[in-house]
Amino acid sequence: MAKRNHKPAEKTTDPVRVSVTFDGRDYAELQSIAEEKRVSTAWVVRDAVASYLGARSPLFKRDSGGELSR
Repeated sequence: MAKRNHKPAEKTTDPVRVSVTFDGRDYAELQSIAEEKRVSTAWVVRDAVASYLGARSPLFKRDSGGELSR
């Protein structure tokens, strides 16, 4: 796979749209979770990313705007 030159995203609270490709089984599981929780699939993905980032930096908490705080 060819490497692409990506510029690092600026640290901002402005929403950023990304395109992600999932394996069919993973996407079906995400849809099932979303249906169970009565939320959108996008919400499930954002929640999973927030959990991952929180686990990666457990000493820091994200405020409601997504900013890290101590």
